Amino acid sequence: MAGNKHPTVDLGNKVKRLCVALLLLCASCQFRVPKDPEILVQNLGAEPGTLNPILMTDANAAQVSSFIYETMLELDNETLEYKPMLAEKWEVSPNHLQFTFYLRKDVKWQDGVPFTADDVVYSYNVIQDPKIDAAVARVSFRDVEKVEALDKYTVRFTYNKPYFRALLVCGGISIVPKHIFNDGQDFNTHRANRKPVGTGPYIFKEWKTKQKIVLERNPDYWRAAPRIKGIVFKIIEDATVPFQELKKGEIDLSELRPIQWERETNTRSFESQFNKAKYYTPFYSYIGWNLRRPFFQDKRVRHALSMLINKQAILDKLLFGNAIMVEGDQYYFSNAYDRNILPDPYDPARAAKLLDEAGWIDHDGDGIRDKDGVPFKFDLYYAAGSIFASQLATMMREDLSKVGIKMGLRGLEFTALIRFVEERNFDAVTMAWGVPLENDPFQIWHSSQVNEGSNYIGFVNKDADAIIEAIRVEFDKRKREALFKRLQMILHDEQPYTFLFNPATMLAYSKRFTDVKIYKLGVDIREWGVKK
Repeated sequence: MAGNKHPTVDLGNKVKRLCVALLLLCASCQFRVPKDPEILVQNLGAEPGTLNPILMTDANAAQVSSFIYETMLELDNETLEYKPMLAEKWEVSPNHLQFTFYLRKDVKWQDGVPFTADDVVYSYNVIQDPKIDAAVARVSFRDVEKVEALDKYTVRFTYNKPYFRALLVCGGISIVPKHIFNDGQDFNTHRANRKPVGTGPYIFKEWKTKQKIVLERNPDYWRAAPRIKGIVFKIIEDATVPFQELKKGEIDLSELRPIQWERETNTRSFESQFNKAKYYTPFYSYIGWNLRRPFFQDKRVRHALSMLINKQAILDKLLFGNAIMVEGDQYYFSNAYDRNILPDPYDPARAAKLLDEAGWIDHDGDGIRDKDGVPFKFDLYYAAGSIFASQLATMMREDLSKVGIKMGLRGLEFTALIRFVEERNFDAVTMAWGVPLENDPFQIWHSSQVNEGSNYIGFVNKDADAIIEAIRVEFDKRKREALFKRLQMILHDEQPYTFLFNPATMLAYSKRFTDVKIYKLGVDIREWGVKK
């Protein structure tokens, strides 16, 4: 047809009605602008308390800050050995007391200021300052005598006695920019705790409380810039929501719950959009008994409580077999873990007998055991956003009630839970620890850490202290592993924790991303690319 006029078409009544219906439908829709395919969106299980790596104590904060801040050494994904990062090289003195790091000269903070040895020394001094809320970090440096900048790009750590993890502790020190924090503001409440400036591959852009944290690619990164343009962490504390968001395409990467892994991700539709990965990291869940409470001071009671927790049923019903039952604090797949030490079996009859022997008997006939006038009633604290913890607590309450123990449930928002635990203001708590490949048990188990460190439950044992102190100065790996196993036996005998599981990490991620490699300890988003 010639010209620009449109032809007149008689649609007919039926077609007209269809068009009207479509118009009405479209008017009622809430259209969303498609998100940038080069940005990865993932969920974050809880609101971080801070993004300052010196102050942080939770895994959610560490997950975000790992893309912003860097250390002098890093773990090689393939070999699991440490290699240079912000340091080009290092030297260790023959007596294991001095560790000298030679820093790269081409690294800048994300605001353009050069990274130097002064930043390392400043960060160490902050950690050592008792006014700073860095008790968890401070314990790692308790044997450091001094840290000094030998020149602009050389820093030396000097210890007053040898420590087997000294190289990794010094090389892994959390480093913050001196020029930003050393401005007279309170370090604990500094504005940069929510607006961090690091040296890493991603720059902080935005933090909307209870909603999201946004990072964008650092175009001036000292190494090759990452191929993913940005990362958005959506803060989703309800554990049932991320999987639905994943299926809708609102997020690209999410950990899966065991039931989702087993029953909801094997459809043709899901497999056409997502890949899955499963691996075990150094991690264990546990129930910690506050030994300051009268109920938990007798180890017979603690063994009884462990025997009242049906771990096999929990493993089968809640985790669908996607976990390893553990009885120790070292990585299950390491030589430091003794697999011959088995958890207490589920045995309610034996548990009841142990409770009787310990004097916890129902003296007044009210159905609840008591001793010296104190009824056996306590609260279990847990993260309310964790479905596993909620289900575990419910199963425990039922099993304990059968033998005359009344357990209340205290599900709290994660930050509130951490506050109660750090203040030692709880009866029992179920949480988890992520640990290094070869973990120094000092912070969690040594008696000196009862009030300030991570020995929240108040465990005091002279034999354990002696072994822990021997571990710290033992450089022979095999001898050190033997000491770890001796400590594991003491923990089994004392039962300050009821150790639970090393759960599998199960991920689903969009097939939009390329070059995804599954390492022994997980994935590395910094390596990923995006399909064009």
